[in-house]
Amino acid sequence: MMVKKIYWEVKQIRFIDKDTVEALLDMKSCIQLMKQTLIDFTTGRAQQVLRTAIPLEDGNVLGLMPAVIPGQKIAGAKIISIFPQNSGFGLPSHQGVVVVFETSTGKLHALVDGEAITAIRTAAVSAVASDLLARENAQTLAIIGSGLQARKHLEALTMVREIKSVFVWDIDNDSAKNYASEMREKYLLPIQVCPTSQQAIKEADIICTVTSAKEPVIFGQDIKEGAHINAVGACLPGARELDSATLARGRIYADSLVSFMNEAGDFLIPFSLGIVTKEIIVGELGAALAGNISGRQNDDEITIFESLGLAIYDLAAAHFVISQVFP
Repeated sequence: MMVKKIYWEVKQIRFIDKDTVEALLDMKSCIQLMKQTLIDFTTGRAQQVLRTAIPLEDGNVLGLMPAVIPGQKIAGAKIISIFPQNSGFGLPSHQGVVVVFETSTGKLHALVDGEAITAIRTAAVSAVASDLLARENAQTLAIIGSGLQARKHLEALTMVREIKSVFVWDIDNDSAKNYASEMREKYLLPIQVCPTSQQAIKEADIICTVTSAKEPVIFGQDIKEGAHINAVGACLPGARELDSATLARGRIYADSLVSFMNEAGDFLIPFSLGIVTKEIIVGELGAALAGNISGRQNDDEITIFESLGLAIYDLAAAHFVISQVFP
């Protein structure tokens, strides 16, 4: 009798799977949703606390990311595992679930697949940053990495700029070749596989780093004037994709200043060495979107968006999907 009761209770939990998320959370809608979410966050209409990251064996991580959006009467958290070497096993590096509650009674709305939410919203936020900070005539895109985020970033960036050529590099050259072949067919764009990251970025107007690197893969002397960088892959204080010279040349925007000062190894490492100061930080991307701080000031400066991934992104995206499935 007890087994039947437990089974009945479990059946009442509503779960939205990966295929449903991908069908309902289209990139164009997500870009607009993330833009508003960033503004809501910087103006206090959405809140979160710093994520908890628990180290696991072999450099893997389990993360807990809670947030609340009072205006939508929702609260929740993403619980996610990050296993960077999973590509070798044919598995995604990010796996998890977004748990969404309504705040009137605390009722559980639904569990939503976290892998698809993470992939789409991360690229959408980079598109928001690029639309604001990249030069209007940006046409050349460099993607450093060739996994799921590399695929989603190409989709997202083509929606905010007229991309005419793409350069890709990955430490796994076969993976980069497969990516280029697949993306050429899908987007009918010239995509060149480069032997080094330096060659991939030297002519790029927009650079997206979507790797699991712990040491720099982007070096300041290789970046041309006027480029915009979306630094996406490194999200722990001891890991970075950008070298110190890159940070020293750029004006930096964070998705969250609190997260940035606690988690952004791209900044924290050169800051601890006295190579850069806090003056290179312009502020939060949401504040620039809201018009409270400046965006790009001229065509020659290098802008950097440090994307650490916020719980509010996951909560807003999950709610968007839930509202379509369970109106």
